Amino acid sequence: MSVKSKEVRLKQYPVGLPKADDFEFATVELPEIGEKEVLVRNLWLSVDPYMRGRMTTRKSYVPPFQIGAVMEGGAIGRVEKSNHPDYGVGEWISSFNGWREFFVSTGEGLTKIPDKPLAPEEYLGAAGLTGFTAYSGLIRIAEVKKGDAVFVSAASGAVGSMVCQIAKLKGCYVVGSVGSKEKAEWLTGELGVDSVIHYREEKDLSAALAKACPQGVDVYFENVGGKHLEAALNSMNDFGRIALCGMIDRYNDTSLVPGPNNLGLAVSKRLRLQGFIVTDHVADSETFLKEMTSWIQAGAIKTRKTVYNGIEKAPEAFLGLFEGKNIGKMLVKL
Repeated sequence: MSVKSKEVRLKQYPVGLPKADDFEFATVELPEIGEKEVLVRNLWLSVDPYMRGRMTTRKSYVPPFQIGAVMEGGAIGRVEKSNHPDYGVGEWISSFNGWREFFVSTGEGLTKIPDKPLAPEEYLGAAGLTGFTAYSGLIRIAEVKKGDAVFVSAASGAVGSMVCQIAKLKGCYVVGSVGSKEKAEWLTGELGVDSVIHYREEKDLSAALAKACPQGVDVYFENVGGKHLEAALNSMNDFGRIALCGMIDRYNDTSLVPGPNNLGLAVSKRLRLQGFIVTDHVADSETFLKEMTSWIQAGAIKTRKTVYNGIEKAPEAFLGLFEGKNIGKMLVKL
């Protein structure tokens, strides 16, 4: 018997901040699975800021989403039917076939995940690309070491909250920037962050960072850009390292904007600024997963999720990323 599946498609490329009208819903009828095929039912979807970069024809490190085609993103699902010798009914699957309820696959692009010791949805967050991004940027790019002073922008977000906790585990002094009192309390109260800047309440972000980190900043984990990068440059110590993960402040710009007015400090302070993409570091993935799993089981890493329910809420959840509505990982539960 065929299966009907609701999916979310990109209706048009956004101009500036994405809006609900940029997406559309469709229901498709999937055929019966053939030989060496599986039917997977998605149960968790990930929405991530990097997806905004795929909503354009501009060349990037990943191909753009196509108008009229289903959106793609990280997903966790379960095998409902199988004619494939490598996949059994009931097995948990990770894929990038998100933003749809069901899909048929030959097995290409599917990764089996255990249902223990972690909850399956953790493999979209702390134990997935989110946590791996934080780990790679902090360990490999910034080469963090014990005693470093680490500044993290968007510190209560999916990646930022992982960076804060890993840095604390590595013996660092950590300062995070957030946009609400609730987020600040979570960072200091539960995650053990040493100091938090509520940037919406600060007239001078550079002064606030200098106060929060009087000995200067050794490592800056960049998620935001704009004024945050300028403030970080002002406080960086000589030979400091900046891991450029993302710049969400710039994702919805419709024209080029001036760069940091103090970028010359990178020369006089002999700073290293390096962008990175997590997929460049796949050789570290097994080490990361083993270490992260042990941290989560031991309670050394705490996870938090903002969950929207139903495929219909996927666009709303995505838009919420640009409004600061998430604490921790943003997920859609189907």
